[in-house]
Amino acid sequence: METGIVNQNQTEITHLKATIVVLREQLEALSFDKEKAVQRAVLLSSDEIQQLKDMASSLRSELENLRFEKDAAVQRAVQSSADEIQQLKNTTSSLRSELENLRFEKDAAVQRAVQSSADEIQQLKSTIASLRSEMESKKKREHRKQ
Repeated sequence: METGIVNQNQTEITHLKATIVVLREQLEALSFDKEKAVQRAVLLSSDEIQQLKDMASSLRSELENLRFEKDAAVQRAVQSSADEIQQLKNTTSSLRSELENLRFEKDAAVQRAVQSSADEIQQLKSTIASLRSEMESKKKREHRKQ
């Protein structure tokens, strides 16, 4: 009986050792799978981090380009406004000069018209005086003839 118990114990020990070996192998497999999953997760995270860094860099570059383009557009608008302002000032100055010339010409034309009228009036007065004198002379001659 003792041999039966010993054999039974030996069989149980063998089964337990086999179970330990199987459990150890399963534990190693699980550990390997876990390590593999961790490495995969780290690799995926690294890839995602690199993609995010690349995207951030790309967006930063695009933002800088947009700022540059905006600044250039503002400069063009400012220059265009300055050019337009200068053109308007030049036009205003030119129109002011033209207006001054027109006033001068108008004043000169008025002066010429006034002078011409004065000359004509003077000529008419002279003609009237001459005709009056001639008429008086004729009246006196007729008066003497009578």
